[in-house]
Amino acid sequence: MIIYPAIDIKGGRCVRLSQGRADQETVYSENPAEVAEQFKKAGAHWVHVVDLDGAFTGESQNLSVVRAIAALGIKVELGGGLRTRLAVERALGIGASRVVIGTRAAESESFVSEMVSLFGDRIAVGIDAKNGQVAVKGWVDTTTATALGMAQRMDQLGVRTLIYTDISTDGMLTGPNIPAQEAMLKTVKCNVIASGGISQQSDVGTIQALAKKYANLDGVIIGKAIYEKRVDLAQALKTAAE
Repeated sequence: MIIYPAIDIKGGRCVRLSQGRADQETVYSENPAEVAEQFKKAGAHWVHVVDLDGAFTGESQNLSVVRAIAALGIKVELGGGLRTRLAVERALGIGASRVVIGTRAAESESFVSEMVSLFGDRIAVGIDAKNGQVAVKGWVDTTTATALGMAQRMDQLGVRTLIYTDISTDGMLTGPNIPAQEAMLKTVKCNVIASGGISQQSDVGTIQALAKKYANLDGVIIGKAIYEKRVDLAQALKTAAE
């Protein structure tokens, strides 16, 4: 199982939001690349980066920061505002190993199909759910689509990796929504990265146990719990390797 420590970028700084709310922002660092360097030193091979400005505006806003992180030699999974082919190509061109399509995936299956045909497993789809419904545009809007229904369609289109976030738990340090993640793992054959709610060291063990039960659980994204020192990243990586 892979641990994906998270870096959310807003205005060039490393921040965390509670339930995706822009008015619930905590700044953790003025230099996201320094944070990524710390993650790399702890043993992380991947970092999950979200351009929050891109997510809210629809266009990437922090690519220079992303480029600096990728230059460290750590694999970058990047999401936020990637809604055109040009945006995807630009993100991959500056060093992202994988890009995450969220809002546009909910709007256009043909776009997802085109990106998968062009870039294969470097394309992931982010499915963010609020009470089981897909949320888009930085979680500002909720659609009528169900998360599980969208996941099935993405799986059929050949998407290799889904990132499933339970918004109700994201940044709240209340523990992951295991029933929701398990329902997703049962629904699709492609890889799933769990996101949202990791609050303490034991939660990593819980997800690890789930990974042993479901071969398609690729990993888990951990954000606020690392910054609040509730989870030691090096120890979490050790647990994930067991």
